[in-house]
Amino acid sequence: MSEAISRLKKDYLFNLALKGQREDGRGFDEVRDLIVETNVIDKAEGSAKVLLGDTQVLVGVKLQVGSPFADSADKGVIITSMELNPIASPNFEAGPPREKAIEMARVVDRGIRESGAIDLNKLCITEGVEVWIVFIDVHVLNDSGNLLDAASIGAIAALMTATLPGDREGRGEDVKLPICEMPVSLSFVDIGGELVIDATNNEESVSDLRLTIVTNQDGSICAMQKSGPGTLSEENFLRSVEKSREIGAQIREEYLLNI
Repeated sequence: MSEAISRLKKDYLFNLALKGQREDGRGFDEVRDLIVETNVIDKAEGSAKVLLGDTQVLVGVKLQVGSPFADSADKGVIITSMELNPIASPNFEAGPPREKAIEMARVVDRGIRESGAIDLNKLCITEGVEVWIVFIDVHVLNDSGNLLDAASIGAIAALMTATLPGDREGRGEDVKLPICEMPVSLSFVDIGGELVIDATNNEESVSDLRLTIVTNQDGSICAMQKSGPGTLSEENFLRSVEKSREIGAQIREEYLLNI
């Protein structure tokens, strides 16, 4: 019975796509309503809550002094994790992070790292001995699709509010985390040969391809991730890049620049 329902759902969404429609009435290039709240966790050095449609994520940033990596002795460290709480979706299970959570955490981490969002050189206290470690913890409160973009937006928003706790750690005064960039992640899924942005759970469940593109303020691409066995035409790929730049700029203007 579940297979039959899945097949019907897929046919329904595919037929809508052929008509240029989506089940929630949005256009293919339209993002759901976005709300970004900052400074929502008192105990964290930085925090943000993101609502993307009905998808909700909470991001906390903690900072502490530790040892640098051997191959980057003069740079701070970024460690990103994601928790898929069972309360957020019947598809999530309690226990250690699953493959999906690990993959999404890596993409969020890569967008922050490769964009140069944080000046990691300024997080060096004593080269080869002590640096600041930035922990980015993403908690999913409700999964209604496109967790990756919600998590990425939440991560940069939380980082932009973060303060290095120099006084607490005996390393001088508290100062703002040195932020240099505002990467924005936009994800697309393929439905019947059409790329749709900011997919819902239903749309994700019937697609065999997801493409995530992370852009910087100047429109350059700093990270990209394709998942699923599906293929992508050159035309759709180029269109997705252009849309990522366009919508990324809008999100920065409306939600990030005033943090």
